[in-house]
Amino acid sequence: MKSLLLSRVRQGLARFLFASLATLGVAQAAPRPEIVAAGLENPWGVAFLPDGRFLVTERPGRLRVVAADGQLGAPLAGLPPIAAGGQGGLLDVLADSAFDRNRTLYFCFSEPEAGGPANGTALARARLSADASRLEDVRVIFSQRPKVVSRNHFGCRIVEAADGTLFLTLGERFSRKEDAQKLDNHLGKIVRIGKDGSVPRDNPFVGQAGALPEIWSYGHRNGQGATLGPDGKLWMHEHGPQGGDEINVPQAGRNYGWPVITYGENYGGGKIGDGITQKEGMEQPLHYWVPSIAPSGMAFLTSDRYGATWKGNLFVGSLKFGYLDRIVLKDGKVASEQKLLEDGKARIRDVKQGPDGLLYILTDESNGKLIRLRPD
Repeated sequence: MKSLLLSRVRQGLARFLFASLATLGVAQAAPRPEIVAAGLENPWGVAFLPDGRFLVTERPGRLRVVAADGQLGAPLAGLPPIAAGGQGGLLDVLADSAFDRNRTLYFCFSEPEAGGPANGTALARARLSADASRLEDVRVIFSQRPKVVSRNHFGCRIVEAADGTLFLTLGERFSRKEDAQKLDNHLGKIVRIGKDGSVPRDNPFVGQAGALPEIWSYGHRNGQGATLGPDGKLWMHEHGPQGGDEINVPQAGRNYGWPVITYGENYGGGKIGDGITQKEGMEQPLHYWVPSIAPSGMAFLTSDRYGATWKGNLFVGSLKFGYLDRIVLKDGKVASEQKLLEDGKARIRDVKQGPDGLLYILTDESNGKLIRLRPD
């Protein structure tokens, strides 16, 4: 009891000091990375269980429960067939907001075509068994149309909105970029569906001839980061080609321009399309990076665990340069950026805030790690 009380006093003192230093304008030290688990093969997404354990996907097609002490559980049984290869495989995972009652989770993956070479992004729901050894009642609730012969640009970040609907980012599969501007397919789109796969009646294209009703926004390239902002709105980022990675706040029915407008260029140089960055009827990004940082994972920090100056900041992983980007926002715009964990030089695939208010990241390596950022 005495040690527990002392620990709480220390935590309270640390939070007070963080707040005091921030008020005085004193720079705070960067957080200390602490390895929670290692030995993960190209982990892609992490979700949090109510008892302190983690769900982690591995791109080759495995889903594991990771204990609070970092011990890796055996791969869960019950996953559907997965077209693993290239950028495809088992990708994001999300625990339902009522997981403590229904044990429901959602995961997205590259779904193979039955009897054919094509594939596409799919979203499934399942229930984690009581002994956490397998998935039960697995059901695919959304399949991207059309399926394409490609190993690239699956998108595949899942976000649960405040109203209980699900957002899913979908890549344009690289070879089909022009389809991102067409509403008769799911390529280069964000879709919004109910937890049973139904289409919400207030989706922007419901009832419009020639448009798929699941579509929320279009003109996207390859979104590998998405989260809810403090205001409850969906935020996402997407890969540009060579330059032009973007942060967007997708609104219902809006066109985000790819591949008509972009701040990037073709690989090896040369313009894309007309080589323009603006066009009437197409949205400008909230922020863009040139050169590309290859963003993946995205989270707002809503806790005060790292002091007042970090609360409300946006965090994005960089695959290309191997750092965590701390983004300071002011009046809805990017005011400044700070590169964290540069010494690690590990491809950062996912970043999430845990129930404890701390940030967790996944590194995309053959010996990938789940890392907790400890306030220094």
